[in-house]
Amino acid sequence: MDELRLSGERVALRRVTEPDLEDLLALLQEPAVARWWGDYDAARTRRELLDDPDVEAFVVEVGGATAGVLAVEEENEPDYRHAALDISLGTDHQGQGLGREALRVAIDHLIAERGHHRFTIDPAADNEMAIRCYAAVGFKPVGVMRRYERGRDGTWRDGLLMDLLADELVTGDPRGETAGPRDRPGPHTGGGSQ
Repeated sequence: MDELRLSGERVALRRVTEPDLEDLLALLQEPAVARWWGDYDAARTRRELLDDPDVEAFVVEVGGATAGVLAVEEENEPDYRHAALDISLGTDHQGQGLGREALRVAIDHLIAERGHHRFTIDPAADNEMAIRCYAAVGFKPVGVMRRYERGRDGTWRDGLLMDLLADELVTGDPRGETAGPRDRPGPHTGGGSQ
């Protein structure tokens, strides 16, 4: 698979590789992350972030260090072309606007390079921090999906389906000051071979 690196002002995204799995497992096992993402072990981390042919997973890097993970699942049927996203940052990197920047970088790439026009994301309905992050990028609530996912305690919890159209992407300062939709250039990409 070709090397792909997407860069923003403070974050970089690159595809997950074998050596990343240990750091990503540690991140996914942080209590503040596991609360929303569920229980991960080495096998599940590998299966979902490296081996699943339908998911393109990226390491979110800040200053060259692993800060989080962003997963993309694309629908490439021409009449239904869109991408579903999922993102989580480690506890040390939350609340700094890094998730918004990582989402913008990924979405810019998916629009410019892959022709996607619509994006979805589905946080737990009570994950207020994630919902604020996604809304700041331009995602809008579509509806509540009742009893959508099983929580760590075994009970079902609601999910909030949010979507974003390409021309609604809010861009601007990654620390929270926003400008209008799509008013900045896309991400910087680097290519090569592995």
